[in-house]
Amino acid sequence: MRKSLTMIGNSMGIIIDKPILDLLGISRESEVEITTDGRRLIIEPAEETGNTVEVRKLSKKVLKTHSKTFRKLAE
Repeated sequence: MRKSLTMIGNSMGIIIDKPILDLLGISRESEVEITTDGRRLIIEPAEETGNTVEVRKLSKKVLKTHSKTFRKLAE
């Protein structure tokens, strides 16, 4: 597949088609690792660290435990 670079401010980007994103399990919120072998760009889904998994787990627990309070604060 060939793609053209797209100007994004002073940088350039590549638009990645949804089927490829779906295949790799990448969404808008995902972080990716970008590396090079000297000739090619390699873009991979970033691996979650133990800390990331733990923070996500604890965040869900806090939101569930205090959901009523958060709803009232949002009003």
